[in-house]
Amino acid sequence: MASRVLILACLVMCCSLIFASDPSSLQDFCVADSNSPVLVNGLVCKDPMLVEPNDFFFSGLHLPGNTSNSVGSRVTLVNVAKIPGLNSLGISIVRVDYAPWGINPPHTHPRATEILTVLEGKLEVGFVTSNPENRLISKLLQKGDVFVFPKGLVHYQKNVENWDAVAISTLSSQNPGVITIANSVFGSKPKISADILTKAFQVDKNVVYNVQSKF
Repeated sequence: MASRVLILACLVMCCSLIFASDPSSLQDFCVADSNSPVLVNGLVCKDPMLVEPNDFFFSGLHLPGNTSNSVGSRVTLVNVAKIPGLNSLGISIVRVDYAPWGINPPHTHPRATEILTVLEGKLEVGFVTSNPENRLISKLLQKGDVFVFPKGLVHYQKNVENWDAVAISTLSSQNPGVITIANSVFGSKPKISADILTKAFQVDKNVVYNVQSKF
């Protein structure tokens, strides 16, 4: 009886692993058809005979992003919306520009692991592990250094010098998504009740109102 239970448990685990992973591609490519009214988990494939080189092309990552904003950074995302040929391939890329002492504020990508390479400057980077440890894992990066942010974990970058910095990141999804923590918590529409945020952050309600007013 015990052996049967063990076999059944193994079968359940194997099936879970199968269904939890992305299926292998069954064709060379699946260029996104942005005009299709059909809704699927991803995007419908364009007729292969209508595919052209520009479906796999994007130009612009050589251009600096405008960092004149409150956080001092600019993210230029190249995902399936910019390159239709990324559909079903599970990858995208971003350029991040940082003003002196600028930050890419704490955020998370719900659908992707990120690997970042510093092209110019020095960056302090880090991510926080899940509850209950909430351990900060951080490092100072220089030009040419590479750092990985695991899928779903809150992470950030900060330029630690008096001149601009640039990084390139690749992400393991055609549409990684981004949740900026401050924007989500204090800038939601409609707003999260101040009573909830007061208890969550253990601060005075007026502090919550003040922060919410900035978003």
